[in-house]
Amino acid sequence: MEHPGPWPSHLENFELPDNIAELVRRALDRGIRPQLIRRPGRRTRPRQQGLRVLVAYGTGPNPWLASGVIAGPDDLDLDALVAGVVPESCILDDEPVFLVCTHAKRNACCARIGLPLARGLAEILPDRVWETSHVGGDRYAANLVCLPHGIFYGSMSQAAAIAAANAYRSGEIILDRYRGRAGIPEPLQAVEHFARSHTGECSVGAVAVESSRSDGDVTEAIVRVSARSGGDVRFRVVVAPSAWQAPCGTACAETITTYRLVSLDRLTPVRYTTLALT
Repeated sequence: MEHPGPWPSHLENFELPDNIAELVRRALDRGIRPQLIRRPGRRTRPRQQGLRVLVAYGTGPNPWLASGVIAGPDDLDLDALVAGVVPESCILDDEPVFLVCTHAKRNACCARIGLPLARGLAEILPDRVWETSHVGGDRYAANLVCLPHGIFYGSMSQAAAIAAANAYRSGEIILDRYRGRAGIPEPLQAVEHFARSHTGECSVGAVAVESSRSDGDVTEAIVRVSARSGGDVRFRVVVAPSAWQAPCGTACAETITTYRLVSLDRLTPVRYTTLALT
């Protein structure tokens, strides 16, 4: 939801204009993650009538992004979004969008590092870049999110952000500074990352977790990697959590849960033979 400001420290406190607060409330009730956005450097309300919204659906193999200008909360069908259907008030967008967290009231590092990155990236990709409210992982500032897939990057420099954006526009992920993908449980994001690191496969849709199970803190998953040369390769990947303390101390006081690789084994395809009839 476009809102030039001011942004509250937490959206769930609903300290926002009535129409935006109501949309935030409805989104949270449906398990949709709401974000406030504004154009880099812009702090004045746009002249257009109504509220500009972007909606992204990142679940499944065919994510999509749509946008529209609505008169109020009743004009955005969030139930359709949950079902993976483009709301009638929005139009599909065939170009990706890039969000840079600049949420100063949530964490000063996001504004200090994120603001110049957002402005620099917007010069390269005009109209495709937005500042956004908290996306998580403040200690990874500057954070970049690529929509519609919900690809997260952290600790981004200008050069790294440009490289990641260009790669995403070509349907690829850069593993350097890659944090994971929205909508997937954290252990499985780690599983995907280790599978990509092992194989070097960077195509956005080439790696998928087919099944998983947890035993305490340990997660085991079967991952399919679609090789560019043709055919699928499967791996059994096992990960376990590993706590890491942010180097900036109390400014980013949360303890970060990361994951270590326990094992990664390629699975041998099962070959069946047909008995000859005599």
